[in-house]
Amino acid sequence: MPQIDFILDFASPNAYLAHQLIPSIEAATGATFNYIPCLLGGIFKATGNQAPMMANANIPSKMAYEGLEFSRFLTTHNIDKFNFNPHFPVNTLLLMRGAISAKQQGILAPYVRAGFHHMWEDPKNMADPEVFAAALTASDLDGDALLAATQDPAVKAELIANTEAAVKRGAFGIPTFYIGDEMFFGKERLAQVEAEIVRQS
Repeated sequence: MPQIDFILDFASPNAYLAHQLIPSIEAATGATFNYIPCLLGGIFKATGNQAPMMANANIPSKMAYEGLEFSRFLTTHNIDKFNFNPHFPVNTLLLMRGAISAKQQGILAPYVRAGFHHMWEDPKNMADPEVFAAALTASDLDGDALLAATQDPAVKAELIANTEAAVKRGAFGIPTFYIGDEMFFGKERLAQVEAEIVRQS
């Protein structure tokens, strides 16, 4: 059964939406998704890419369509907890370093749930260290310890290494998925991801 690498950053609302669909794909196929925390800003810088909000800023009709497609996705998949973060774009450096520490501790799954919750369901400015720690503590994690871990040189180095490795594999944005050498970009490609899992099983 293939493992699927999921390149993610909590900064991406599309990564949140993908995360909502992943459990059903895992249940249907028996495959597992390996969550790899990376810095979206670092990926953009390395590849010359931009967030759609910036890239399409001068194309109002395209921005309007992006909003329509996003709304359709929510409706199609019955995702009813999404709330756009009023602090967007949020610098997620603390969140992503925290994810590295959480993965090292074996608590990445609850951390991911908390991170997405506080970014896109009950949205907060998670770039603020006090907000970060309090939010994670409210989600039954040790927010103070995770905040302290964001300054660990080994944590910082692993996040940089993850980001550089994702770029080397061809990633230019988030969410990106890999099944072996096969890359799939965007939440809309999850049906293709599932089909590839079935093909390889």
